[in-house]
Amino acid sequence: MTDIAIVDYGMGNLRSVSKALEHVAPTATIAVTDDPEVVRKADRVVVPGQGAMPDCLRELDMRGLREAVLDAAMNKPFLGICIGLQMLFDSSEEGNVKGLGIVPGKVRRFPPVAMADTNKASETGGTPNTHGQRLKVPHMGWNEVHQTVDHPLWKGIPADARFYFVHSYYVETTNPVQVAAFSLYPAPFTCAVAKDNIFAVQFHPEKSHEAGLTLLSNFVRWKPASRTDKQFQASL
Repeated sequence: MTDIAIVDYGMGNLRSVSKALEHVAPTATIAVTDDPEVVRKADRVVVPGQGAMPDCLRELDMRGLREAVLDAAMNKPFLGICIGLQMLFDSSEEGNVKGLGIVPGKVRRFPPVAMADTNKASETGGTPNTHGQRLKVPHMGWNEVHQTVDHPLWKGIPADARFYFVHSYYVETTNPVQVAAFSLYPAPFTCAVAKDNIFAVQFHPEKSHEAGLTLLSNFVRWKPASRTDKQFQASL
């Protein structure tokens, strides 16, 4: 039995994710796999991803992984990273493609006309900048993550800890309750969502040093309430 399956659809920074998880969970059985059966049988599932959304979804389908990922997102602790966050949404402006439709909302590109820094310090570097300086797309580098919910995966992580980002698109959910954190570039954008057994982030915890390792460690130990538990609580 695999403790943690890292879904390999040919588009993720799999080695870094695997090494980070091995570091925080040295006794766990961790598999980097493109086998849908391994994903289905794993206790926990991580979906990383880099590149273009249309390519990622195409590769997911070509390898027969879509249904296994959907099943994991419905039934077990699930961590999405970067594209692994974006593909959970209904659709994306990148290629005008449909996502998995698990989280309501859309993936949007940072608008070039709005990319001007209005702060005294750069959100990615923390060094003084002139007001109105153009910000680059993709958003690449360190940025503060502002937590908006008390979630088990934030345990031990400062409220405004810095994480590493690389992306040109961001998610926009129609359900604000599911927003778990936001960042600024230069306007606020959602960088983490939480829904039942799902936690997904735009940043890369595997590249984010202590804060990232803490988040991964929390994920390894996370025991989200089952759907049966939630239904029971709702009936009280």
